[in-house]
Amino acid sequence: MSLSMRHRFHRPCLSAVTVAAILPLAAAMVLAVPAAQAAPITPDADALDGACATLRVYNGSTPVGYVVRSGAGYGFTSSASAATSFRLEATQLGRYEVFGSDGRPAYQSVIGLILAGDSYGSRADFTVTKAGDRYRFTATATGQVMGSFLGRLSAAGSSYTVALATATGCYTAPDIDPGVSGTPAPGVDGNGRLVGTIDAHAHITAAAAFGGRMHCGEAWASGGVQTALAGCDTHRSLNVGALFEAIVGGTDPVNSPEDGWPTFGDWPQHNSLLHEQSYYRGIERSWRAGQRVLNALLVANRAICELFPYRDTSCDEMDQIRVQSRYLHSMQDYIDAQNGGAGKGWFRIATTPAQVRDIAAQGKLAVTIGVENSEIFGCREINDVPQCTTAQIDAGLDELQSIGVSGLYPVHKFDNAFGGTRFDAGLSGAFVNLGNLLSTGHWWTATSCSGPSDNEQPLVSDDLVRLLSFGVVNLPPGAVLPVYPSGKICNTRGLTSLGRYLIAQMMDRGMIIHVDHMSVKTVQAVFDMAAAAGYPGVTSVHSWSDPAMIDRVLALGGFVATYANSVPEFLGEWRANRTAPHGSAITGYGYGTDVNGLGDQANPRPDAAANPLVYPFTALNGTTVTKQVFGTRTFDVNTDGAAQYGLFADWSTDLIQQAGGDSALLRQQLMSGAEAYVRMWEQAR
Repeated sequence: MSLSMRHRFHRPCLSAVTVAAILPLAAAMVLAVPAAQAAPITPDADALDGACATLRVYNGSTPVGYVVRSGAGYGFTSSASAATSFRLEATQLGRYEVFGSDGRPAYQSVIGLILAGDSYGSRADFTVTKAGDRYRFTATATGQVMGSFLGRLSAAGSSYTVALATATGCYTAPDIDPGVSGTPAPGVDGNGRLVGTIDAHAHITAAAAFGGRMHCGEAWASGGVQTALAGCDTHRSLNVGALFEAIVGGTDPVNSPEDGWPTFGDWPQHNSLLHEQSYYRGIERSWRAGQRVLNALLVANRAICELFPYRDTSCDEMDQIRVQSRYLHSMQDYIDAQNGGAGKGWFRIATTPAQVRDIAAQGKLAVTIGVENSEIFGCREINDVPQCTTAQIDAGLDELQSIGVSGLYPVHKFDNAFGGTRFDAGLSGAFVNLGNLLSTGHWWTATSCSGPSDNEQPLVSDDLVRLLSFGVVNLPPGAVLPVYPSGKICNTRGLTSLGRYLIAQMMDRGMIIHVDHMSVKTVQAVFDMAAAAGYPGVTSVHSWSDPAMIDRVLALGGFVATYANSVPEFLGEWRANRTAPHGSAITGYGYGTDVNGLGDQANPRPDAAANPLVYPFTALNGTTVTKQVFGTRTFDVNTDGAAQYGLFADWSTDLIQQAGGDSALLRQQLMSGAEAYVRMWEQAR
């Protein structure tokens, strides 16, 4: 029996656990404990999620009564059988939303009375602490203790406590079932090697990036799925969010109704790039289906942040990284709270390779931390003048390592004080080039080149003209549109002296160097430094590098993953990398979802209608997977592609099934991906 339908798929009933704990005593004292007597609830204060309970209020040692719904709020009764049944739903470790049996959450009003509300808010959040065999409920927003005033449930003095006892008939809060059942294969083999897949490039904290308002939706929220996946007014038809999404994702800015939970008609889609695509129940589905490592990249971009008119936090890129670090750790705590208390969740942040191995051995998901931004440590350049010093680099690396960061992108979308960027293409390239102008004071500069090259640019960018026509930004005074050579081109900027200093420091610290997004000229210099030092800690993990550069990663002993795009594209790139001069070095392979990263997720396979992935299917780790349902929407990889993170369980299975004669090898390499990544990290350290 489970706590509620909401929790049937991931943890046992608190009431059942409590009853099981007292069964030996009950067997010896059958006459002393009537069968109908409610069992007291007394676990730690962070282990109450899902409890269905009556609340009996005490003032010191004197009982006031059982809480019962009365009018707009709550009164007291001396009868346990007349008491209201309340559901406790964790909002964070040791914090709860308290639902009456009618589904209305208790909240503390401005006059102190505790009333029945309509939805989650800061005043519907209670911090719970242990007080002997009872608990103290404190309104998180006000710091006032739940108790009695004039016979009503209300704010009161610190002498008030609450006893909990098991109840029935509680409200069931909405949630999302991962849709995975069965016993998974172990996360490590008999030799301690990791067995499972790795997403080497994901932005699960993007809701807290770019000032906190450009992205709609959350990977988790204290108010649950109804809060996390609600639509946003700023992204409705013809509002600024809809216009931005049209620019970066090609969506329709005129038809954006924002119907998130529970219908999800508008989003998530595989190209809904400014809406949440990695709600934690989707991540849970992927983990239950065989994923063992997720590299969470904290992402920032000052210029893009400043273009969006609404924000809750600073656009300074280091501030954005700090906010996302807190978001990620709070996400871990929230998942702990959903799974029995501190340290008990399946989502575990790992800061060393040894921790990854330990987490995998427990059958949980190891979450490593990286950073991907253009002005790391404030190291932008303005007209080729660096805006930082070596002392700032040292202090910045110290700070990143203190929050668990294991690797970073020295260069991202813009040229910076460390080196030149690899150009984006098309309309998104025009958008990013405009950002480069705002960040550095100059457009990208390019020259014709042979051999490895950066993405081609149009001779004269009509896309820039189109972008400027949206009216989001005006060109700085005196700026004129750039003109580029036709054919293959390379960024004129390479690794700077500060860039060399950063790379040397990263190697000394055993940090992973992400080479995607570096210009050809920059990345070649980085490879030369790594080769001279015998350093294997280099990666290309989401197809943002020239094939010749990817082969150099393999030659150094680094790790390679392919962007989790369409199935045919992924298979083509994997096969090309295998047949490269150093392709035999691939022992394990990864994918990089780039989820929430302003890039399309995998679209439906073109021939899926005639040759679909059949549900239910057996996942790579032996579990059984059915279609995942969000509210009233059912997701199907054959028609939705990877519209949300949970569908990567489906996508990876479909990928292997479509690999033909290579299926066995691809399966082996994907299931060895986590091991290959961690082994590379160990060797770098």
